[in-house]
Amino acid sequence: MTMQSRTSTITSTTTSGHLKWDPKNLEIRTKSVERTLEPLVTQVTTLINFRAPSNRRKGRSKRAMVLVAAVQQATEDFIRKGQEIADENPDVRAEMLTAIEDVRRTGDDMYAASSEFAGEPCSASRRATMVRAARALLSAVTRLLILADMVDVYLLLRSLRIVETDLEHLRETSNQSDLTRCFESYGDHTVELNERACRRQVDLIDPRRRDEIAAARATLMRINPMLLTASKVYIRHPDLGSAVENRDFAFQQVADAINIISGATQATGSSEPLEYEGPGELAAALEEFEKKVLIDPHEYVESRVRPFLEERLEHIISGAALLADSPCTRPDRRDRIVGQCQSVRQALQDLLSELGRSAGRPDRSQALNESVRSLLNGTDRLRHELRQAVVDHVSDNYLGVEGPLDMILSAAREGKEAQHVTKLTEVGQLACSMSSEDSVKLVRKAAGQVDLISAEVLNAARSLSLRPQSRVAQENLEVFVGAWRDAIDLLTLAVDEITNIEDFLAVSEGHIWEDVQMCLQAASESKPGEVHKSAHSIRGRSGRVCDVVVAEMASYEPGPYVDRVNEAVTVLRDRVIPHFADTTDNCVNSMSNRGGRYNEAELRDVANRVYESVRDVRRAVVHRVDESQFPGSYGSRDRLGGMFDTLRHASTGSGAAQDHGQENVIEEVDDENNQRRLMAMLPAQERERISEEINHFIEERQKLLRETVKWDDSANEIVVLAKQMCLIMMEMTDFTRGRGPLKSTMDVIKAAKRISDCGQKLDKLAKAVADECPDSNTKNDLLAYLQRITLYCHQLNITSNVKVNVQSAAGGELIVSGLDSATSLIQAAKNLIIAVVLVVKASYIASTQYKRGPGQRAVVQWRMRAPGKKQLYSPAVQDDFGVIGGGPDGGLMRHGSHGQDASQPLRELADFDQGQDETFA
Repeated sequence: MTMQSRTSTITSTTTSGHLKWDPKNLEIRTKSVERTLEPLVTQVTTLINFRAPSNRRKGRSKRAMVLVAAVQQATEDFIRKGQEIADENPDVRAEMLTAIEDVRRTGDDMYAASSEFAGEPCSASRRATMVRAARALLSAVTRLLILADMVDVYLLLRSLRIVETDLEHLRETSNQSDLTRCFESYGDHTVELNERACRRQVDLIDPRRRDEIAAARATLMRINPMLLTASKVYIRHPDLGSAVENRDFAFQQVADAINIISGATQATGSSEPLEYEGPGELAAALEEFEKKVLIDPHEYVESRVRPFLEERLEHIISGAALLADSPCTRPDRRDRIVGQCQSVRQALQDLLSELGRSAGRPDRSQALNESVRSLLNGTDRLRHELRQAVVDHVSDNYLGVEGPLDMILSAAREGKEAQHVTKLTEVGQLACSMSSEDSVKLVRKAAGQVDLISAEVLNAARSLSLRPQSRVAQENLEVFVGAWRDAIDLLTLAVDEITNIEDFLAVSEGHIWEDVQMCLQAASESKPGEVHKSAHSIRGRSGRVCDVVVAEMASYEPGPYVDRVNEAVTVLRDRVIPHFADTTDNCVNSMSNRGGRYNEAELRDVANRVYESVRDVRRAVVHRVDESQFPGSYGSRDRLGGMFDTLRHASTGSGAAQDHGQENVIEEVDDENNQRRLMAMLPAQERERISEEINHFIEERQKLLRETVKWDDSANEIVVLAKQMCLIMMEMTDFTRGRGPLKSTMDVIKAAKRISDCGQKLDKLAKAVADECPDSNTKNDLLAYLQRITLYCHQLNITSNVKVNVQSAAGGELIVSGLDSATSLIQAAKNLIIAVVLVVKASYIASTQYKRGPGQRAVVQWRMRAPGKKQLYSPAVQDDFGVIGGGPDGGLMRHGSHGQDASQPLRELADFDQGQDETFA
């Protein structure tokens, strides 16, 4: 056969395009080709690496001729299977026979070359000849497998063509009987197409193309009911423009899905990022800014660096200002965002000034490090406030589907647009802007679907309003409303996935408290409409809290923590909310009747009980510490809410000097018990500041917990030390809240000393790990993080001398203050916990990602912690569509597929293309 005949192209004409195959392109796109090729690659590689037996070796490989026979048998198996495929598919028979002939010829050459090499394995020339023959054989087999794989693509495209033909027949139908007949044929062929596309989706290597096919398949199955009902309405009422738009939408959705399947199936090369991928804009800008401010003094050029950083910060502040000015952002949060923006501006100017003074110096000064730390702390607080503002919007707008649906139907009757649905998608995009999670693509995809289907629900409602007696129009509206509900559920679930549950619960709790106060105020003013509105909002928010928490608990292993949370949810959902609903309904009915009376005390009691139950749910959720890993940490105490609701009073005779008629006297109280008790008596403003710092500390502590609890610490002293340091720091921060085992300043100082001891042990172990690491960059990173451990342990020792100042005012009232010392301690603990996380991660990389020398043992062992027991059956099953919702109606893939690395034999196959034959020449 000539080279020209071997490079012929398979072409199958379809309306979706052409199936093209270039025999010179050996790109492997499916897992089945990988798996089929792997044994042959292994056998050929083993044969090439064969060495003559040596007395110095304790073991020997298979005999060379046995390997030669194995390669020959594998080649014959490929030829036989290729012949079967050629006989079953006449359209590609010629090309398959050509590829089979290439495999037979290169197989014979390989057999001859390997047989000669087996007779004289020390000959470099015969080894080089065999390498060239092996490369030719593997290329020919790969070409044959790819061609066989393209047969599956050809059959899939033929199914696409059949579905396209059925779609054209559906478009041309003009009566109900023809529509029913054509739709039955279309449905059968769609099922066949879905099965072929499913097999192709599972087999593809590229995760993006798998995701594209999965989404297109889900669209095909989801759109079928809408395609049928929209076509019925169009045939019955062809004069309605809204019916035409419904029908065109359904047809276009099917056509787009077919094009996506066709394109993803035939695509070659690496896939490009999709338009809805990538982190949120504001979150990415903040992260980039924080990286850019870490400048070495000797690299600082003011004329270049200053305008760049100032421009980046102003861009961030502009985005923050838009979020702060949004209607759903609370006034107090807006003020805090503005204040944090100003603080970050000032911190940047201080850093730039310090960089100017340190320019040209080889080392970083302490003042420069403090400026960087101050700026990063400011951006952390700004990020926290922006996330809370986003949750304000999520909590206000995602309260159920009935309200937006009523607005759509009302807008259809009045010929207007439904604004609230637009608000839902805008809030979804807003949540994406402050998220760095991969799941933002789910939100963007779901928001796009909601926009599309909302417009069609509006059209379906208009058709029914113009033909109110039409049964097909009523059925069409019901189908589109069902699809819209599914899309809203998907969007809500996707938004929940990128929203921090602790932020959501904290914000929802605050909103419910606002609604409770409004409800009680309206009741006292006898405004039944306002009472009903506030009560409805309280029920909606409480129900959302229950739904979000139940979904979150589904991802946890069964255990005491999940049971405790589910119990709190059950109390709220099944007892408190129904009682509240009955009481408020009775209240509204009583006020609506002139002269009616209601039980004000009962209303106040049930409203407060709703708030308290929501708070109990939040407390149960945030109490996520694994008590078996951290014994004696928090017990059943709350971490976030109610931090300072104990010990409201203390004895005024505990040592505070009173001097009536003179100026207030300030003195320090060092009593063993009073130091901790007085921390609980700090003024409300100072307690709020400490609470904010505690929140930031808890966020970092959660990162450390997530990093350490997944490792088995039985042979890993690094993880053990990290957990011990975390536990001690929790006790120290508890002291600033007037609770915990530490009672006095001396106890805190001793705790800081224990942390320093742990830090020294951690430093010694991690340095031993760094000494074994061959990669200089990884080693330098680990050593740099260890320097932070030393620095922050020293800072913690300095700030551990926490004192509470007691000021005696006229009349014997005590005024307590101690904000600076408490916040300094918490910030030092937070910085240390960040450094510990970095050291644990860097130690893992240095220990496991590089090969050690012979006989060299690892300093610590990194083994995953054994998971808890799981139930054998879970009712929430994800089907082969890979979509949310447990069935083909979901329409949106919940989790992206993860690609697998090529196997070692395939990497060795690539080595043949790098000219191994020259190595042996």
